[in-house]
Amino acid sequence: MALEQEIGTILAERGLTLAVAESCTGGLVGHRITSVAGASRYFLGGILAYADAVKVACLGVESALLEQEGAVSADVAEAMAVGVRRALGADIGAAVTGIAGPGGGSPEKPVGLVFLAVCDGEEGQVRRQQFAGDREEIRRQAATEALKLVNDYLKR
Repeated sequence: MALEQEIGTILAERGLTLAVAESCTGGLVGHRITSVAGASRYFLGGILAYADAVKVACLGVESALLEQEGAVSADVAEAMAVGVRRALGADIGAAVTGIAGPGGGSPEKPVGLVFLAVCDGEEGQVRRQQFAGDREEIRRQAATEALKLVNDYLKR
């Protein structure tokens, strides 16, 4: 069973809803979730927060946090997950932020660095991943890893 199908089955069985906030994946996570027939029972939607201004305005990420940590950080990923959960009224929020390349990397934050987060209002998890490949490969890997994180979180 594909990850998105497994997630959908668990969410539907538990009567839970999911919302996603995406940056570097550009909507790939939401695309995969909505590829499953009946996803409207548990998937509320997503916010494509590519620009920092959208992270602030739509997700409630603090400007000071973005300035201090940068958009590609564990704290910002967590704030995005919390923000999308709150903004869309979901039981579970998930987020992904990273550097898909080919530019934009640095020695401290290289191309392929991605942070993923999931939360349910009481607790959450954040993962740091380093992916290799071209822009599209990094984006695909990040979307898959975001789905894995949600799936693992639901199975805990």
